[in-house]
Amino acid sequence: MKKPQSINPTRAERLLRPFQEFMHKEASGGILLLVFTVIALIWANSPFADRYVNLWQTQLTIGIGSFVLAKPLLLWINDGLMAVFFFVVGLEIKREVLVGELASLRQAALPLLAAVGGMLVPALIYAAFNSGKAGASGWGIPMATDIAFALGVMALLGKRAPLPLKIFLTALAIVDDIGAVLVIALFYTAEISWLSLAAAAVFLILLVIVNRLGVRHPLVYTILGIGLWVAFLKSGIHATVAGVLLAMTIPTKARIKSKEFVKHGRVVLGDFERAEDGLDTTNGNQQAALQELETIVKRTSAPLQRMEHALHPWVAFFIMPVFAFANAGVAFGDEFVSAFTNPITLGVVAGLVIGKQVGITAFAWLAVKGKLADLPVGVTWLQIYGASCLAGIGFTMSLFIAGLAFGDSPALSTAKVGILAASLIAGFLGWIILRNSPQK
Repeated sequence: MKKPQSINPTRAERLLRPFQEFMHKEASGGILLLVFTVIALIWANSPFADRYVNLWQTQLTIGIGSFVLAKPLLLWINDGLMAVFFFVVGLEIKREVLVGELASLRQAALPLLAAVGGMLVPALIYAAFNSGKAGASGWGIPMATDIAFALGVMALLGKRAPLPLKIFLTALAIVDDIGAVLVIALFYTAEISWLSLAAAAVFLILLVIVNRLGVRHPLVYTILGIGLWVAFLKSGIHATVAGVLLAMTIPTKARIKSKEFVKHGRVVLGDFERAEDGLDTTNGNQQAALQELETIVKRTSAPLQRMEHALHPWVAFFIMPVFAFANAGVAFGDEFVSAFTNPITLGVVAGLVIGKQVGITAFAWLAVKGKLADLPVGVTWLQIYGASCLAGIGFTMSLFIAGLAFGDSPALSTAKVGILAASLIAGFLGWIILRNSPQK
């Protein structure tokens, strides 16, 4: 539904409208990611490259009394801001499972099985290149899909990419995110502190209790969520897992049902109309009506919906670009050229470019032929193949897992080269295929 414009827009509103329209476009997040990636690459290859490295190693300390957290800025981004990203991912997963494309087994079968193939085959291809070698721990890197970039490319295609195909790719990426969270929690975990893990369990139980008690205020979940994040940070399990677990405890039911909202809303609007006094400003009675209307609007939307709506712009237009800016800087020296002969780079490129295509398309075909799922209406197999190519844009999630797999070792730079190259190839290939695919 098209948003109504202001009846008499001010000069400031007219000035800001192009920026607001940009913020609401699907491709905007992907474009911003690309811009900050390019800036990071330029800075990392400029005469001021040492300042780029030193910036992210700046120590930032937060604490009260004897409790102090001191980490480089890079880790505050990767452990802190990315926990918010995973929280939003968790909200999306919960919504999709309850009322979205993953709500029924039949409905979820195609993206679910396609995502399994899109994770399994790339990991096996990477392992084939690196089994028994120094880069063996990076097998999780090509399993990931960057949904912002993938949907951004698809949005640029306009009507050449039908809505059911976008829904398929989105659901596939959601399942992919579930797989990434499990991989991070189970396989990229340091030595576990059982005391901290027990503290995390206490915070998680408290979150479940306040949910069951009907608490809806975001502040309560924020305070307990921070405690859960700190406990995970100290436990050895990556702190971003706390974001997903916190999302699972956010209430999904509204206090006021739709019919009750309509009935109550009409009464309040009637009160507002009757209080009209002919002046340009609202009087006290009208202001009271507006506040009452605002209250019932909030109570008609579930906390999960409100939080997802509020945080999504921050994730798309701040957290993800900052993450890319901090992690995408790769120096194009002699080591950059030699990286393309390294099994880590070859495994990442082959996994993301070839593995995603083969895994997603093959498993989707098996699901349809096995009568487990149906091909989306209006979507061709060539378009499914094009979408599988776009799923090879690993970028953000691949960079994140690479950091967990290799830490500060030289292998991290090698993996980044593979991720950047593979994402570029996969995005271009997917765009070409979908751009020239016949419409059903």
